Amino acid sequence: MIEPDVELARTLFKELYAIGYDGIGVTRDTYGPGEQRAHDIIRRHGTGLGLESRIDAALNLYLTLPGQERGLPAVLAGSHLDSVPRGGNYDGAAGVIAGMSVLASWIRCGRQPKRDVTVICIRAEESVWFPVSYIGSKSALGLLPPDALEAVRFDTGKTLRGHMEDQGGLPEKVLNGTPAVSGDTVRAFIELHIEQGPVLIESRHAIGIVTGICGSLRYRSAAINGQYAHSGATPRTHRHDAVVAFAELVHGLQDKWRMMEAEGHELTLTFGQVNTDAKQSDFSKVAGYVLFCIDIRSRDGDTLELMDYYVRYAVADISARYAVNFSLGEKIRSQPAIMDPALRHRLTACAKNRGLKFHAMPSGAGHDAAMFANAGIPTAMIFIPNANGSHNPDEMMEMDDFSNGARVLSDILWEISNQ
Repeated sequence: MIEPDVELARTLFKELYAIGYDGIGVTRDTYGPGEQRAHDIIRRHGTGLGLESRIDAALNLYLTLPGQERGLPAVLAGSHLDSVPRGGNYDGAAGVIAGMSVLASWIRCGRQPKRDVTVICIRAEESVWFPVSYIGSKSALGLLPPDALEAVRFDTGKTLRGHMEDQGGLPEKVLNGTPAVSGDTVRAFIELHIEQGPVLIESRHAIGIVTGICGSLRYRSAAINGQYAHSGATPRTHRHDAVVAFAELVHGLQDKWRMMEAEGHELTLTFGQVNTDAKQSDFSKVAGYVLFCIDIRSRDGDTLELMDYYVRYAVADISARYAVNFSLGEKIRSQPAIMDPALRHRLTACAKNRGLKFHAMPSGAGHDAAMFANAGIPTAMIFIPNANGSHNPDEMMEMDDFSNGARVLSDILWEISNQ
């Protein structure tokens, strides 16, 4: 069994950290200097290994080890290189670097697969920058909606179109050109990723084999409009309190979440952002305005719809009882995805052959793999343990755990690429 090039992996992690660390966490901004520097690093090392390099119209990067039969559909492995603001160094990057470490080891040992094997570095997975999910993978698959190009980045006020063009992308070709990736050109896609929760750490499993990826239903810019009033002079019965209405919404939906879990539904419900207007709010005022967001996730589309029904019912009820007005804003949805059963079976066999303890598990977080799977491309995911959660500076992945995941990735890539 060939071992992945762990020393190359260490080097790549260090270089990505060096260009992304801002004194608190790692920031590699989507379609900005941070993400571009990360792509430049991976491309430089890839061409140094002798891999073929190309980019598509959306600036996704493809580094290919040529196979013996170039006309066969290729096998892809990879992930994204952008990060949330002040996040960790491993989210996304681990999947790209694992693919690089595998191909480097094959080259060192003189291995040439039957099919092309490509490490794909996907743009713009982190939707915190633009209110659009999976920009890079949608672009590669020819699935980016035209209006997505007019989405505005939260920190610059500039459109996705503008940011893409600034980095050398071709947004019109993204919409109208031939997709860079399709079921005709790709045999399978495998994404290695750190687990972003505590399951593998607590259960002491070496790897996770993902069964499916949750879809999401989101209201990013919901608001409650009440009425500002004097805190001492306004009786309870005369108040239009936006904060109390929001508290009622949270409490009621938490009860619905518990009820749905008791009925067998699998989901999460999160209010990740809550703000009042700092210029108008005061300790001596009844709050007249609250801005908030709702994030619902589940592997089952009907479960998403049921919780959305409860949200809308609660909004109507609370509006009437507290004399406030809710505005949920645009509903943004991503579809759940099921990982390919045959690939999951092969991953299980690879883990067993390596003597690794594995755990079959769903992914509550979204991943580019969901787009590939829902586009009809056989897709699988490997999770590796990661302490302290994710989307924060304290991500902590051990290189031994990374190596275990890369070994399994190497084995399944070799098997598929020689079919």
